Amino acid sequence: MSVYPSAQFLFSAAAAAQFPADRGAEVAIAGRSNAGKSSAINAITARNALARTSKMPGRTRLLNFFQLADGKRLVDLPGYGFAEGPPPERDSWARLIEALAQRACLKGLLLVVDARRGLLPADLQLLDWAEGMTRPVHVLLSKADQLKRNEARVLLAQSQATLAARASVQLFSARAGVGLDEARGTIDAWLKSA
Repeated sequence: MSVYPSAQFLFSAAAAAQFPADRGAEVAIAGRSNAGKSSAINAITARNALARTSKMPGRTRLLNFFQLADGKRLVDLPGYGFAEGPPPERDSWARLIEALAQRACLKGLLLVVDARRGLLPADLQLLDWAEGMTRPVHVLLSKADQLKRNEARVLLAQSQATLAARASVQLFSARAGVGLDEARGTIDAWLKSA
């Protein structure tokens, strides 16, 4: 059974004017293309196909809004890194994300990082940008089940040292269910802060 029984896809937004009203609470989900954002959404909500997953990088091209409960939303952002698209389209993504960051209802940012690659320069650049938002950031080291136990432990310690006070961090695997309760707890705490 879903931990968010009324979770549903609301719509995709190509312009800030299409965003829902700036009330309630939202958590944005960001990450490199193919880091596992859609899989994380599906695992956290316990819904197999709430967010569309793909092996092809760059499938999320718009801001996708999901309602977990009345006035409580997740916002899936376009992936960065491998995402394909002409420069004008990528520029429009940046404008959309900047508009999202101005919303009072945005309570936090969940950053999904592929544990097999660790924190990369683009992830750290996103964290630099997020510091200006003055909202909490939580990093999911996704696909952690594909690391050996000691590799995962070392990665977590290194990530905690790198992030320091900039963000909290945890191991996560959508496929193996690693870290689901911790991720849900973080999201729920942010959504209840509205």
